[in-house]
Amino acid sequence: MDYSFIVKYAPLYLEAAMLTIRIAACGIVGAFVVGIVCCLIRELRLPILSPLIQVYIELSRNTPLLIQLFFLYFGLPKVGIVLSSEACGIVGLIFLGGSYMAEGFRTGIDNVPGIQREAAYSLGLTKPQTFWRIILPQAVATSVPVFCANSIFLIKETSVFSAVALADLMYVTKDLIGLYYKTDEALTMLVISYLLILLPISLVSSWIERRVRYAGYGNTGTL
Repeated sequence: MDYSFIVKYAPLYLEAAMLTIRIAACGIVGAFVVGIVCCLIRELRLPILSPLIQVYIELSRNTPLLIQLFFLYFGLPKVGIVLSSEACGIVGLIFLGGSYMAEGFRTGIDNVPGIQREAAYSLGLTKPQTFWRIILPQAVATSVPVFCANSIFLIKETSVFSAVALADLMYVTKDLIGLYYKTDEALTMLVISYLLILLPISLVSSWIERRVRYAGYGNTGTL
């Protein structure tokens, strides 16, 4: 193991890690918003949009992120839409993660007893008001484990961004291996980089789940 090589090129991994974190954060936030919008459309049962949401979810969940990135980076320019590598990464994560978040929220919504809706309607709340004030808060609380798991999943999916010339951790690793043939050193730094990113998130996620469970959030027994 050439430790001098590791010390020399560690700053490259730090820069790539910051890029990975920035893109992942944007993608996760965007996926969260898309998931909520999809659930709202489903809850309101809009005649045209609801089937389209289902098509989107099936398409997103049943195609690899790599293919989606290729479509964004190589396919869209054919119709005059050119996105940067970073924009492709963010849009790709939102497109993929939104469907998983939507399904996670759907599970949370299904766990809310029907009497909650009936009680809200009897109090004069409209369907949108019932969704935002009664259903969604409980669904989000019960979906915390799913949200945390999906966030970690999306961060790990950033490892394919190098395919669209994005200088992320995997891109730097392959570049160093190709230039200097330092496979062990480059892969060691790659593994350490992902551990430093994902391990704290995993620990915080576990803590949040315990807090939510201890506080009793997600108990949908009362309005």
